[in-house]
Amino acid sequence: MKVALFGAGRIGKVHAASIKTDPRSDLVAVTDVVSEAADALAREHGIEARSAEDIFADRSIDAILIASSTDTHAGLIEAGVRSNKAIFCEKPIDLSLERALEIRKIAASHDKPMMMGFNRRFDPNFAALKAALDNGDIGKGELLAVTSYDPAPPPVSYIKVSGGLYRDMMIHDFDMCSFLFGLPKTVMAHGSCLVDPEIGAAGDVDTAVVVLGYDDGRIATIRNSRRAPYGYDQRVEVLGSKGTLAAENEIENTVVKSTSAGVVSAKPVYFFLERYMRAYSIEWSAFVDAFVEGKPVPASIQDGVNALALAEAANRSLAEGRPVEVTSEMTGV
Repeated sequence: MKVALFGAGRIGKVHAASIKTDPRSDLVAVTDVVSEAADALAREHGIEARSAEDIFADRSIDAILIASSTDTHAGLIEAGVRSNKAIFCEKPIDLSLERALEIRKIAASHDKPMMMGFNRRFDPNFAALKAALDNGDIGKGELLAVTSYDPAPPPVSYIKVSGGLYRDMMIHDFDMCSFLFGLPKTVMAHGSCLVDPEIGAAGDVDTAVVVLGYDDGRIATIRNSRRAPYGYDQRVEVLGSKGTLAAENEIENTVVKSTSAGVVSAKPVYFFLERYMRAYSIEWSAFVDAFVEGKPVPASIQDGVNALALAEAANRSLAEGRPVEVTSEMTGV
């Protein structure tokens, strides 16, 4: 499977490495609006830096991987459909739910694999928790708690174009809740600015809690913060009718020092590159499976719409100070 990469920034470099891990896929081209970045990545991987137009016109290229800025995602998906490519797109589809719903309609008529980049579904820890939950190991899941704290906030310049914490950061956690518990019925959001006042001045929050309510009474909570000085805190816990499941942090090493002063272990790994590199590789192989073997994609365009709908509901909830119902008009189903 010949692949072209859109985006040569930080996440593009991660995906370029992941493509190389699967012998069934061959990275042949890269494009980026910053030509120097595309040229550098092309030299690193021994491939061509080409224009987007050339890539779409090249019938020998089977698939495109979209890891460019969010404002380009929807248009590139449309162009990929027109040129009959298989499409892998990083989250989110777009910052606009309306635009994402348009892409959903376009995707319905495309006969090649289309997959969203929700890499946390493929983390071995979270995947094992999902398998145990689905197997009924703890009975019926009743309470779900997702914790996601970044080690430090991004630059305010990034915050201003990110779409806000709920669309940019928490969208992964909305997808995780949908992955484990399904789509909720209501969203209640709380948020404040405790880390950096400049984030608040930019119109965003940096500390947030969201409560998701389900038709059958189950409850999920998500906790986000842009600051955790000890590292990248990524945990999931499920309370079921017969027990609990917990996926804990991955730490820098497994050494535990026990002395009369106390017991000390290592900190969590620092950020997402260290935490999720295995997940990115597993995720890419799942996309290749869909192309080569015809397997269903494990994270669909509909999943992308659902996560964005929950982010939209969270923003409305925060603004209006009330729970917001997740309707079929918001998800398209």
